[in-house]
Amino acid sequence: MAALDLAHHWALDPSIDYLNHGSFGNCPTAVLEVQSDLRRRMERAAVRFLHRELEGELDRARAALAAFLGARPEDVAFVPNATAGVNTVLRSLEFAAGDELLTTDQEYNASRNALDFVARRAGATVVVANVPFPSAGPDEVVARVLERVTPRTRLALIDHISSPTGLVFPIERLARELAARGVELLVDGAHGPGQVELDLEALGRAGVAWYTGNCHKWLCTPKGSALLWVRRDRQAAIRPLAISHGANSRRTDRSRFLLEFDWPGTCDPTPWLVIPEALRFMAALLPGGWPELRQRNRALVLEGRRLLLAAVPQREPCPESMVGSLAAIVLPDATAPPVAPLGLDPLQVRLFEQHRFELPLPAWPAPPRRLLRISAQLYNRREQYQRLAAVLREELSA
Repeated sequence: MAALDLAHHWALDPSIDYLNHGSFGNCPTAVLEVQSDLRRRMERAAVRFLHRELEGELDRARAALAAFLGARPEDVAFVPNATAGVNTVLRSLEFAAGDELLTTDQEYNASRNALDFVARRAGATVVVANVPFPSAGPDEVVARVLERVTPRTRLALIDHISSPTGLVFPIERLARELAARGVELLVDGAHGPGQVELDLEALGRAGVAWYTGNCHKWLCTPKGSALLWVRRDRQAAIRPLAISHGANSRRTDRSRFLLEFDWPGTCDPTPWLVIPEALRFMAALLPGGWPELRQRNRALVLEGRRLLLAAVPQREPCPESMVGSLAAIVLPDATAPPVAPLGLDPLQVRLFEQHRFELPLPAWPAPPRRLLRISAQLYNRREQYQRLAAVLREELSA
């Protein structure tokens, strides 16, 4: 893989090897400058911008994002993050005592908390499918999820790409199997947009009813930009978390879905409005655009994983087909307690404070078990993973 010098497009601290793009993403400075211009435009004439111009600007951003994701613009709503998207769907639906809500033990903690909340409120039960890591492959994932489906299963909340392990779940196959059993599927796609190619219309035909994903991660937009895609036959039931002016609008030129979601109340809409520029800017960094970008990030994280597996010997934790731009390896169990107040693994603290690596060591599935997860974005280089492998070898042999 030819060396690239693209890090200058991001305002990253050069003293840190940042191998944690997956947590919050990073926005290129050129995109942030476009956002600043939009903010200045808004503050010069807030009433004109927010009251008269915003709807058209949102439609332009929505059209660009929908085209990128293989969706109809009318089915895409903007939300601040995928956690809000998951909450929006779950808190719009009605469940009853005896209903079962299915998820996996790899579901993101915030989304799992939302599922537990709506289940307690309704007297429903959360059923958890154990999806092992290391993983034998997609067949194992499908089997583990389906074996927990019962006649009482109303809904499944499943990650597209697991946060702790980086596994890319066979989401279209799961959707078809769950639909065949009468189970609605909400996909927590926090890591999906930009990391893997998406065709939301195809996923909808397979059985996905709702898909929420962040733009601030792999699309490299500013923080506060995410999407909620709702299949058109499920839109009537979905209401935004903030009920605002759109709820009693008499307009007939737009759907109730867009009227409600496009104005949640006064907020800064510029993270959404800059999405087209982020899509354009990132695509322009490589001759092959987004397909080459995804391929390059995936190749780099797989190379990083190979270097780490040589330093911390173990079998391949999952097939390469289940890796996008995130990868995890299994570390030896922790022997020291977490460091207060954030509960960080002591090794993670040392990697940052002594060796200047920023990356997570999730305690999964529960302490003392732990993983190490790496990310790859265009600002990363093979040499960073080589240095991490050497440091890990020393730290774990000390």
